[in-house]
Amino acid sequence: MNRTRTALLAAMAMVAGATGTALAVAPGSPGTAAVPCTVDYEVQNAWDTGFTASVTVTNNAAPVTSWDVGWTYAGNQTITNGWNARLSQSGTEVSATNESYNGHLGTGASVSFGFQAGYSGSNAVPDTFTLNGTTCDVDSGGPTDPTDPPDPTDPPPGDRVDNPYSGAQVYVNPEWSANAAAEPGGDRVADQPTGVWLDRIAAIEGVDGGMGLRDHLDAALEQKGSDELVVQLVIYNLPGRDCAALASNGELGPTEIDRYKTEYIDPIAAILGDEKYADLRIVTTVEIDSLPNLVTNTGSRPTATPACDVMKANGNYVKGVGYALDRLGDVPHVYNYVDAGHHGWIGWDDNFGATADVFKEAATAEGATVDDVHGFITNTANYSALREENFSIDDQVAGTSVRQSQWVDWNRYVDELSFAQAFRQELVSVGFDAGIGMLIDTSRNGWGGADRPTGPGATTGVDAYVDGGRYDRRIHIGNWCNQQGAGLGERPQAAPEPGIDAYVWMKPPGESDGSSREIPNDEGKGFDRMCDPTYTGNPRNGGNLSGALPDAPVSGHWFSAQFQELMGNAYPPLP
Repeated sequence: MNRTRTALLAAMAMVAGATGTALAVAPGSPGTAAVPCTVDYEVQNAWDTGFTASVTVTNNAAPVTSWDVGWTYAGNQTITNGWNARLSQSGTEVSATNESYNGHLGTGASVSFGFQAGYSGSNAVPDTFTLNGTTCDVDSGGPTDPTDPPDPTDPPPGDRVDNPYSGAQVYVNPEWSANAAAEPGGDRVADQPTGVWLDRIAAIEGVDGGMGLRDHLDAALEQKGSDELVVQLVIYNLPGRDCAALASNGELGPTEIDRYKTEYIDPIAAILGDEKYADLRIVTTVEIDSLPNLVTNTGSRPTATPACDVMKANGNYVKGVGYALDRLGDVPHVYNYVDAGHHGWIGWDDNFGATADVFKEAATAEGATVDDVHGFITNTANYSALREENFSIDDQVAGTSVRQSQWVDWNRYVDELSFAQAFRQELVSVGFDAGIGMLIDTSRNGWGGADRPTGPGATTGVDAYVDGGRYDRRIHIGNWCNQQGAGLGERPQAAPEPGIDAYVWMKPPGESDGSSREIPNDEGKGFDRMCDPTYTGNPRNGGNLSGALPDAPVSGHWFSAQFQELMGNAYPPLP
């Protein structure tokens, strides 16, 4: 049980920033001095060594454009992190100032923020508060001790479970579910959970009348009932986004890191930190296809692009990811998973360790620490087969290693599961926690249907052996856009293999990777020739055809033909 203390800010002076000497008069109470504002300080959870609290400030006086709430602790309470306000502490004195997006408080308006703190001994509610320098007394009774014995069945915020997917249902996005159910045969998968992509600032509030972030979280609370529920969010709006591909370019230019922080990450963190959503397990997958580009597509490499060189030089991918991890990691019920590419991107010796090092750099930038990272996700929105069972990296044909085949091309991994498990160990070796888990996106890597091999290829040569036996039927492993012949993969499930927290459908099946021709749009998304089925390739796909489906819409838009093909080629097959 938690107790609440409402502090009535009853000072006779007006809120700092107002002018004049007249007393505020409460509406309906002529001639009496109004309470300039109220502060509701609530301890929400308490345990032996810490607690979380929320603070709600209501301004009853003249509007202000910024605020600073201060108080003094009587004990040794020490704030460790907060959300929706910038908190600082000097000894026992605490100051909470507004973020860039919530400084304005009109007459009668309220704002809430929260924090986590440690303590020992007494944990009394502060007996005085200030708002913009105005001293206020607690209304009657003095301080009370809100610390009750902790509920042993309710772990304190910040004490996250090892695997958020274990013992939990996962949120089914009603918008994607409706699109799937409207397709012939789509009801077979319409109840599957998929990721919610926040791919621009407007998506936070909702685009074109669609659901915004709060709408999804409110719907998740309805789905949750009394069970545990995971909500999967894709954080995807870095400045200069996706420097090696045009189809998924974003709205922010390469230098707009401040907008990314204040207009995108900060509002998301504020919403996720709302106490209303504290019982949800929120999984964030942070910035798809960003950090690996700094390794593989820069400098003197044949796959380098000028745009990726710019992002490496200005550091805004590293800064942006670090800031996102720090701010989102401050919310006790958020689990951050960083995007880690896929085996056909960073499985090579030159890329493997270097990419882990870049992840460590980002996870310790802009105030973040490795403790803000709960795990990593591979194969997001990609097609790499989960397992290749007809050949292994150790096989040889007539004395020639599988690594020398054109398909494997000296990679050390032939499928996503072996890569994810090995890369997890590499990440631990560079300083990430030994308890990190991996997610694998299996939304489009089933590769079933009539073309699925039933055994190894011919042993007449290493290429015949690999090509005849591989499940992944892409022309080249570098092909990524709306791939022909792909199918739904393993259904979402928790803890399927050692080191793997879950198989997920983070990319909603049926949502396009990019348009197969140039389509003007107001979403910042360009036309990438890798989405054009007539394109004959570039160094990143070995100069091969793109393998893309024709007649595709802009990325993120519904692509019925692709959805039907994914269902038809699903493996395991659909009923």
